[in-house]
Amino acid sequence: MSSHAVSHRRPWQAWAPFGLGQVKPTHFRDMTKIVWENRDNLGYAWKVISKGVCDGCALGVAGLHDWTVKGPHLCMTRLNLLRLNTMPELDHRLLADAAAMAQLDNQQLRKLGRLAYPMLRRRGDKGFQRITWDTALDLTAEKIRASDPHRVAFFVTSRGVTNEVYYMAQKAARFIGTNHIDNAARLCHSPSGAAMKATLGVTATTCSYRDWYEADVVVFFGSNPANDQPVSTKYLHEAKKRGLKVVLVNPLLEPGMKRYWVPSNLDSAVFGTDIADYWYPVTQGGDIAFLYGVLKVLFEEGWVDRSFIEAKCAGWPELQERAAALEWPDLEKASGLSRATMRDFAELLHRAKKGVLVWSMGITQHPHGADGVQMVLNLALTQNWVGRDGCGVMPIRGHSSVQGGAEMGAYSTAFPGTKPVTPENARALSGEYGFPVPDWPGLTAVEMVEGCARGELDVFYCLGGNFLRTLPEPAYVAAAMAKVPLRVHQDIILTDQMFIEPEGDVLLLPAKTRYEQDDGGTETSTERRVMFSPELPRQVGEARAEWKILRDLAARVHPERASQLGCEDGWKMREEIARVVPAYEGVQHLRKIGDAFQYGGPHLCAGGVFPTVDGKARLRAVALPVPLEDGYFFVSTRRGKQFNTLIYAEIDPLTGAGRDAVFMSGEDAGPLHLKAGDRIALVSDLGRYEGRVFLADLAPRNLQIMWPEGNTIIRRGVVDKGGGVPDYNARVRIEVL
Repeated sequence: MSSHAVSHRRPWQAWAPFGLGQVKPTHFRDMTKIVWENRDNLGYAWKVISKGVCDGCALGVAGLHDWTVKGPHLCMTRLNLLRLNTMPELDHRLLADAAAMAQLDNQQLRKLGRLAYPMLRRRGDKGFQRITWDTALDLTAEKIRASDPHRVAFFVTSRGVTNEVYYMAQKAARFIGTNHIDNAARLCHSPSGAAMKATLGVTATTCSYRDWYEADVVVFFGSNPANDQPVSTKYLHEAKKRGLKVVLVNPLLEPGMKRYWVPSNLDSAVFGTDIADYWYPVTQGGDIAFLYGVLKVLFEEGWVDRSFIEAKCAGWPELQERAAALEWPDLEKASGLSRATMRDFAELLHRAKKGVLVWSMGITQHPHGADGVQMVLNLALTQNWVGRDGCGVMPIRGHSSVQGGAEMGAYSTAFPGTKPVTPENARALSGEYGFPVPDWPGLTAVEMVEGCARGELDVFYCLGGNFLRTLPEPAYVAAAMAKVPLRVHQDIILTDQMFIEPEGDVLLLPAKTRYEQDDGGTETSTERRVMFSPELPRQVGEARAEWKILRDLAARVHPERASQLGCEDGWKMREEIARVVPAYEGVQHLRKIGDAFQYGGPHLCAGGVFPTVDGKARLRAVALPVPLEDGYFFVSTRRGKQFNTLIYAEIDPLTGAGRDAVFMSGEDAGPLHLKAGDRIALVSDLGRYEGRVFLADLAPRNLQIMWPEGNTIIRRGVVDKGGGVPDYNARVRIEVL
């Protein structure tokens, strides 16, 4: 299959105001619904929207404005989350019957309201009973104190969590004596961090959103920003007016990236914006082979910046030799694309003088995720697209402040400042903190669940998150988490993992939201912008600031040295962050909405200077993944109208697909005599998934199903060696029902 110059609207569609009659989000109608949903607390809702930093994706909007373009920003991702910040407390008497609560799905549980009081379910109890904060903290502290630190683990979600929460979580864990502290970035962009650190010496995007406006091309690899970062469509809408070409390298031609109606731009809101100019339908997991083919052409034709590579990069001869040695038939089979298509893409890049390469979960959530990222970095370096205006590499983030998680040190393999866990770095951090910091690498998020299954954890502390829905093989996850003697869930709402039938005790701790957090908080955006979100006072029951809960717990575990914790308030904590993480110098001066700074400046690695041992970037050849066997299909997971596991509608407004949709190309459906709506089963080596055919512009022998529903046929234990992210793909056969 060759590349496609994306065909856009027929003439009559340009005259359909607001996209009437087409499959698309109904932004203004949905906004009206949001107002109605929050009618009992509209005053506070407006405070969140107008004075807070967005708790949706990680593009970074403060109030209604950002640092990229003029004018207001307001997307449905943020509005859909608004109810989490305005809803009243739930009726806690319902928790007395855990079995009845376990029958509800997460959407039903969420709508019950906010968790407002500490609740305890003892082993053998039918449900939860309300307890005091002192009882809850003493119970947890006693269990931790009685356990070996190796048997205690903490996980931190990305749900509206601030840098302060991440920082205190890691400090509390290490004060207790464990490095078993991990966060949600482990499940998404950990391969990006691993590859970027080894290649460039940095772990964050090297450029700014403004560089999209100066670039000739922006290439999205395995990314669907129209769904995951919808504000970005406004940037693309405006950048395209300046001549930008948008390229998709993705199995599916995402409808939202083909055409989108940007509600905050009048012309786009009325007539829509044609986003993508080119689509390269690579097969799932075929990006490495595709990029090898592209590099093969670039090296053969001399379409690389030879002077930059020779002066600023190590390892380029080996990469060139590896690309030259690969045979075209092997690359075509592994990528699902022809030699001519790879050449077409190489020519497109050659014609561009400046470019930004963006990637997301379609690249990282594979057993070879870090290798996929490495190939994207290799490509950027051959073009000298790092460290200068209109250029860069961007692992775009889908969750608010997840960028800050590892930078604050809430990572089992890294201390604050993304310093690796080594004896030397542990000694340095011990000197800073005044207490001994463990020097052994901790368990990753996936390994924590395996530790539960093996009976190796006594306390599993989950700050948000829902492993029951975010990891493969949910039945296994449930059985594993049931075994922990004490499972703690610190959260703002109920999730179904709280009602896993336990063999030990389960504790629920009510947390404040980002906006309620004492002394305000900070978020770090995809472009490394650290932004202050002020405290918007609101008290729901006995909910406490998340960082304060963690600090109070650590102090009770070792009261004799609690003074060593410091960070008595948010202001003192930010002073400490600025000292311990030098890149965050300035965070202590942020005071009001709009206060922000971009650490590292507009570009990291500016002028081709890389923070590596020798100041050079590292080009590296990687292995070619094994292609798909005959008779099988690749199936990957995708998002509908949802935010992580928070599902908001049964029908995705961008595609028109239901939650049971199996996305399939017409090329595959024809030989199987399938039509839209037909029932089929996908059979993997783990189990079966039944759904209905949904015809789409999709690479042949590729299928997509909704996440998290599709996790039931994805096998656990397969992770990327570089970052530890789970594989969210499977090889399946199709059965017609």
